Amino acid sequence: MSERATREETVNVVWSGNWVAERLGVALEGGDELGDLLGLALRRNPKRAHLLVSNVLGKHVPQLPSVVHGAGYELGERVRALLGPQEARRAVVLGYAETATGLGHAVADGLRDAPYLHSTRRPVAGVAPAGGFEESHSHATSHLLLPEDRDLLAGGGPASTLVLVDDEFSTGNTVLNTVRALHALHPRERYVIVALVDMRSPADRDRLTAFAAEIGARVDLVTRAAGTVALPDGVLERGQALVAEQEARAPASARPSVPVPAHVTRVALDWPAGVPDGGRHGFTPDHRTALEAALPALAERIAAALDAGAPGRDDDHGQSAHGDRDRIPVGEHDRDRSPARGQGQNRVGDQDRVRDQDQDQDQGRVRAPRRVLVLGFEELMYAPLRLGTALEELLGARAEVRYSTTTRSPVLAVDDPGYAIRTRLVFPAHDDPADGPGDRYAYNVAGAGFDAVVAVVDSTADTPALHAPNGLLARLAEHTGQVLLAVVPSYTPTPVQEPAVLPEPLRGPDFSSYAPDEVGWLLQDLSDTELEAPTEEREEAIQSGGAHYAESLPVEYQPSPAYQALFTAALETSAARIARAVGTVTETVLAERGPRPVLVSLARAGTPVGVLMRRWARHRHGLDLPHYAISIVRGRGIDATALRWLAAHHDPADVVFVDGWTGKGAITRELAAAIEAFEASGGPAGFDPEIAVLADPGGCVRTYGTRDDFLIPSACLNSTVSGLISRTVLRADLVGPDDFHGGKFYRELAASDVSNHFLDTVAARFDDVAAEVDDATKELLAADRAPTWEGWAAVERISEEYGIHDVNLVKPGVGETTRVLLRRVPWKILARRGAGPDLEHIRLLAEQRGVPVEEVDDLPYSCVGLIHPRFTRGATGADGRAVAGGSPVADGGEAVREA
Repeated sequence: MSERATREETVNVVWSGNWVAERLGVALEGGDELGDLLGLALRRNPKRAHLLVSNVLGKHVPQLPSVVHGAGYELGERVRALLGPQEARRAVVLGYAETATGLGHAVADGLRDAPYLHSTRRPVAGVAPAGGFEESHSHATSHLLLPEDRDLLAGGGPASTLVLVDDEFSTGNTVLNTVRALHALHPRERYVIVALVDMRSPADRDRLTAFAAEIGARVDLVTRAAGTVALPDGVLERGQALVAEQEARAPASARPSVPVPAHVTRVALDWPAGVPDGGRHGFTPDHRTALEAALPALAERIAAALDAGAPGRDDDHGQSAHGDRDRIPVGEHDRDRSPARGQGQNRVGDQDRVRDQDQDQDQGRVRAPRRVLVLGFEELMYAPLRLGTALEELLGARAEVRYSTTTRSPVLAVDDPGYAIRTRLVFPAHDDPADGPGDRYAYNVAGAGFDAVVAVVDSTADTPALHAPNGLLARLAEHTGQVLLAVVPSYTPTPVQEPAVLPEPLRGPDFSSYAPDEVGWLLQDLSDTELEAPTEEREEAIQSGGAHYAESLPVEYQPSPAYQALFTAALETSAARIARAVGTVTETVLAERGPRPVLVSLARAGTPVGVLMRRWARHRHGLDLPHYAISIVRGRGIDATALRWLAAHHDPADVVFVDGWTGKGAITRELAAAIEAFEASGGPAGFDPEIAVLADPGGCVRTYGTRDDFLIPSACLNSTVSGLISRTVLRADLVGPDDFHGGKFYRELAASDVSNHFLDTVAARFDDVAAEVDDATKELLAADRAPTWEGWAAVERISEEYGIHDVNLVKPGVGETTRVLLRRVPWKILARRGAGPDLEHIRLLAEQRGVPVEEVDDLPYSCVGLIHPRFTRGATGADGRAVAGGSPVADGGEAVREA
């Protein structure tokens, strides 16, 4: 490391958190170093208005590259000392997208011998996800894991250490979700959590301690500084009002002076062959060695381009020393600074510097740029960071080199020395993001007095949008005299080979009690495999991270005579209502996706609905629609082999995915992310991830029969109302990469089977509801059916109010609550006050299992089931009934250690 890595400059005498602290009363409590490491800014966010802005991360605040890399490297050295050299070589480092991708890579450098992987929001062709996890505040799957080597996450075996790196440890929810998801795939004895700052509350610390004790793993913490954020009452509302006030009053800034013509010079880096652009698909110690050897030459190419294009180096015709062949003209660009765009103004100091530079040119003096910014791009943080460290080392005292990156995150800009985000550049996304177009941002670049900016992107992001008149390069050219573009080739993993032979669907009566033309099951038959386990045993394994819920099956619930009678009565009462919803959703699908859609039910809850939709299309229109059932598993995605089979036999554009109902929308999100990843990995394109459901009480889809949360009797039972088929199974020792997911056919339960009775009872009411269906369909087709995600918001609120802190343990709606009572270990049931007959079976099941039912107001669902949030077999009595009054937070041992 250079001597610069040991020093960090104090640029601002005024703390860059003063502006927020004075107006909102927010305070950082902890060691003196917190104020040096962090500033404060504001953002529009329903959960937290303030933003902790790191001064050493290199994301929002331009910093010396050696300081940024040195901060992560030093943390990595501490992890190496904690683990010892031998275990450090067997560790795997995982960084979080987008903010910590560079920090995590620097930590891996400090460990020296550890491979590195970071999560990503960019699906990549040729790589199928090896896993993924969610940020608890997000309604979209946030993080994909796309290692080229599928064994990378397994590391050196079960005892190998996983090192998780994030910039800021605020609540710990994301880390808990990550460990829970990855521990189910590759159980480990040890985890190390690394962050620049640990700002958790005591309750958050206790939660991690308890979780570590539950999974039986040691969890160490390595941080540079620790403290808490003191928030006065009402700070969220006052923060949101302050953001709105600042956005409304932000003046449009004047057009800035441009010291030199707005041209962009492309730098030919000659990136070393075989070295990935970062850790998206894995970065090995051999890659590290090759990059280190190449960095000096890469820096020399950038330095030569900086010198060639410096003010005063152009010839009489205004061309660079290399001529126009390497120059990219930037068109006339929109320089408007409307308040809505939030652009900051040039500061007086920068304007003075521009005048000084103009005077130098007038007097004929020629000099190299005095201040250079190396600007990375979203997740591409490490490559530009190392280019910056090499350039900093090469130029020495000749120039001051700084480093930062662009970002997806919108933050309020306030041009005040006591505020961390002084200026903001806004430009369109330029890498064709999977979630669609949107604005991107570069902070503290405008008005910072940079003589040159070296923009570093990967080849995927080197698109026309980057070079557009309103694109990033044009925005940069407005605020600096020289813009260089350095493109790192996007690493392309080896594509996955397609299997030569695909399996065929299973059909009744050999598999399921449905007629063979009703549904083809894209599953493999595991009927002879012992997969069932007691409910309490499964719950403990699932919550401890020792097993995924799809690796085993619950023992099939056998209804009592009273419960069976309740199902029969409920079916008679609701048959017309179900028929009306079936007809409405089918007519909507035919109108918007017709004329011959291919129905693909999400097994197994969607299967009875898919059969009924097929029957409606045949009854009303004489259509014989193909219908299949496919497996999708939360946290593991959809059955890719089944998708390939569908694409080989049907046009993917004709496929309509069908499910029974929505809860909080987890499967809706899972399907969208899975289809995206399937296509990115080279699978056939064209599948529409939109789901058609019978009931959408969660407001998660736009194709539905009703948004009422009512009892669908098929939710009351398990296999005996679903063709005698189990829920689907995905286990590595049973399901190969080219196999369908598994399922069981419970032939021995034929005497209790009511699957066809359910279908026949509902179908008998089709003619009765035909007129109502026509009216409802016309109304729906003309209505705004955009998802509201009302249910997701309610689930997040309930998760926090009841101290659960895991949305996966909150199951909203009648159908999901029924599943909780039949298959999981319930903690309590929330019932909307005044809910009527739709909840009779819920109350009966709750009474049988000793689960309290709590009536509440302001519930968007009829009921919500809460899974026991800290389950061990001690959380239930000897008979499996819930222990009343249990606390959701278990006492944890000394499983979490700080290093």
